[in-house]
Amino acid sequence: MKTRSKVERTKIHNRLPVAREGFPFILIGILITLSCLLFHLLVPGILAAVLTLFTIYFFRDPDRRAEVEEKVILAPADGRVVEIRTLEDGENPFGEPAFKVGIFMSIFDVHVNRIPTTGRISKIQYRPGRFLSANLDKASEENENNRITLETPDGGRLLVVQIAGLIARRIACWVRENDLVKAGMRFGLIRFGSRLDVYLPRESRVLVQRNQKVKAGLTKLGYLP
Repeated sequence: MKTRSKVERTKIHNRLPVAREGFPFILIGILITLSCLLFHLLVPGILAAVLTLFTIYFFRDPDRRAEVEEKVILAPADGRVVEIRTLEDGENPFGEPAFKVGIFMSIFDVHVNRIPTTGRISKIQYRPGRFLSANLDKASEENENNRITLETPDGGRLLVVQIAGLIARRIACWVRENDLVKAGMRFGLIRFGSRLDVYLPRESRVLVQRNQKVKAGLTKLGYLP
């Protein structure tokens, strides 16, 4: 069986302005709404229709294109910056000093994740865990997560961690190890409120501040050294 290229796999998620992970929920909502209307259940039908519209809104996948500068680090998720921390050797998964930037995604944010900088996916590691509220710092270590190591063209490394939240029970990752990726490309999605952490080299220049709102593929988190 022939393996699809990265470009071909990504196109699957780009044809409609809604992520395909939302299709089952949207279809169920439409069927419930139609069933309620068929049996003249007006109030339940209206509620089902509202929930269906919100589901479509939640899984929205807007087209975003930005000019990418050399060494720029783009926000990989929409949301609010809840953590900016300097890490010492033992705190960073790479075993060297680094910056950690945590972004919390509420249920009202776009949940499609995007590649922060151009490079190659060298490792993907899924870890089961708890489902604490994703805005808590300890969620980074204890919650179910998916760790994606990205190697830059000059040999640097970034770690992007998709973290499940209190009601987010599924992490979708659309890239594979050894994929060549570009800054701003879609790479995954986390369902119903979640968090995304980025570990940057210590020499990086961080531009964002705590509590700042950011947009995936558009906001500059900083620059690589």
